[in-house]
Amino acid sequence: MDVKQCVHIKTNIGINREYLKSKKNEIKIFECLECGDKTDNWICLKCGHICCSRYINQHAKNHWAATKHNVSMSLTSSACYCYECDDFVDSEDDLSEFRQELTSQDITSDSETSLTLEEISTKSLTAAENQETVSTSSCDSGLESLQSGINLRPRKRTKSSDDSDGAKNSKKQANGKKKGVGLKNLGNTCFMNSVLQSLHNIQQFTYYFSNLPKIEQPKPRPYYSRSIKENLDEIFLVEELRKVLIDLKSGVDNNKSSISPECLFLVIWKVVPQFKGYHQHDAHEFLRYMLDRLHTELQNVPNSLPPTPINSKMKNYICPSPVKKGTSFVTNVFEGTLLSEVRCLVCGQESKKHDPFLDLSLDIPEKYYNKEADDVDKKPSCDISDCLSSFVSIEELTETELYHCSNCKKKQRSTKRFWIRRLPNVLCLHIKRFRWNGYYRTKIDLRIHFPITALDLSKFVLNSGPETRRSNSGSIYDLAAVIVHHGSGTSNGHYTSYAYNNGVWMHFNDTSVKEVSREIVAECKPYILFYTKREGDASDAS
Repeated sequence: MDVKQCVHIKTNIGINREYLKSKKNEIKIFECLECGDKTDNWICLKCGHICCSRYINQHAKNHWAATKHNVSMSLTSSACYCYECDDFVDSEDDLSEFRQELTSQDITSDSETSLTLEEISTKSLTAAENQETVSTSSCDSGLESLQSGINLRPRKRTKSSDDSDGAKNSKKQANGKKKGVGLKNLGNTCFMNSVLQSLHNIQQFTYYFSNLPKIEQPKPRPYYSRSIKENLDEIFLVEELRKVLIDLKSGVDNNKSSISPECLFLVIWKVVPQFKGYHQHDAHEFLRYMLDRLHTELQNVPNSLPPTPINSKMKNYICPSPVKKGTSFVTNVFEGTLLSEVRCLVCGQESKKHDPFLDLSLDIPEKYYNKEADDVDKKPSCDISDCLSSFVSIEELTETELYHCSNCKKKQRSTKRFWIRRLPNVLCLHIKRFRWNGYYRTKIDLRIHFPITALDLSKFVLNSGPETRRSNSGSIYDLAAVIVHHGSGTSNGHYTSYAYNNGVWMHFNDTSVKEVSREIVAECKPYILFYTKREGDASDAS
């Protein structure tokens, strides 16, 4: 997918690669010149001023407001942002030399350097000895043998924020302050990082995968005549996800600031080729592909039996009874059932069909963003319940979707509506913010109000029988995580996530992890919402 081209880049570049190189060698560790933050900094391409992002203390944005230097580049992910366009932008001809310098071998920063996935997937296997390891998701399955034969770039270990701020972090832990672990951006992988952080903070999801037994891989052949592509055939996504979740948990215990999910991303390249490369992708699309793949693997991996539940409240999440063919932990947690009703407008004949779902994609009612109500004060306020009401409302099918009535024996005008027949234990709501406008897609950048606690879905559920009422005995949900898309386009922008972590709300922005208030979470513009059924209301999905 193409990234937005910007007309301001050429006129807002006042430094060159040599300047960046000298700056890098001079200061060793990139840090904000205003507050000293070392986690997420940007360099102004006009004057070279280094400031922290808007997710830390927004000194980079303040620098733009004071100087009108429009273009900055991330010193961790090499992403480029134009404040005038208010979007992520790109121009390979103008920015390639800066990116080459940032990823060059002698870089020294708060993050460690690594071989790019592009190189891992294309470089031939050659013997290598005495490889130094880093705090990545461990590659001790098929990827261990794969990477042990790759001549990786030397890892330069430098004094990082974890080292210099050790005493400060110890003091924070002593005071009981909660801490999360970030995920390194491997090149426009914020879509993946936001999904992983959201799933990691869903208790039953993390508990299940982190307690799965290790999936043993066949021992590698004593020679390396096969290509990397063939070696990856035996690698499971389940195993790499298991290790990432374990590393995120152990990272908190070991006071690490971030880990790298490069091994997991390499496997994703293999099993879902459309995510190969460094283009921006849609977080919802990635979530669906990953859940579908996990569901498939868990049905075929011999060691994927559920572990013992952590307590009686989690019994229904982890131990479905009886285990039905075609089900897995993924369906047991995320799957609900929809009832679709189609009614012929000529004879009144009704047709009903049950369909499983892993998430609900909700339209934003047009009255909340139509062009006639340009005055913000006159626009009605949109709530997530309005989107759900629109989802279950009756709609007349268009001429291209005429229903074949079994009673009339021909296609007739008809209406259709959905009901939720069975609620899942974890409810995933996807807000459809992107819509077609002629030949291109635009974003509906509208604030949608949503409850942090006590989302009641009872009025959207069909309770027309004892079986249905029994399966929907609980309909109250609490928010566990929310993914936010920043920017205006589908093929550009940035993803971050908020998640409820050990009693506090945390904001996860790649390597940057920051505690935030409940009010900040409530004010964000959600793209994907994860709600968990309130304890005591969780239902057996079998």
